[in-house]
Amino acid sequence: MINFLAILLIIFIGLLILVFKKRSFKKLINKRNINSIKLNKNNKFSSNKNSFLYNHEEKKYSIFYKNSQRNKMISLFQGNTENKLKALKIAEELADVSTLPILRKGLRDISPEVVEISALLIRKFK
Repeated sequence: MINFLAILLIIFIGLLILVFKKRSFKKLINKRNINSIKLNKNNKFSSNKNSFLYNHEEKKYSIFYKNSQRNKMISLFQGNTENKLKALKIAEELADVSTLPILRKGLRDISPEVVEISALLIRKFK
């Protein structure tokens, strides 16, 4: 009887491990999709379907992740042009209404690349 219970316990633990591994595998895939947004050679965002969010596509992020990315975006936007472009990549990734104040600041920026990308990203909220 004890051997039977031990076997059932081992099977149950094995199933739990498989379930948790599956969840961590999905998280790994999601992280890989987040990092797929890249700048092309002209310092503009690539226009392939993978980098832009369409109205029917929603990426779901946790509130903690959104807040941390928003804070990172705000601190990056106070730096040089490269940092502002990184902040705009984060804004594109989030595709959230809360990024609009940063995008509006980008429209008033000195750098033409920042202005152009900010305008492209703001268009998506119309």
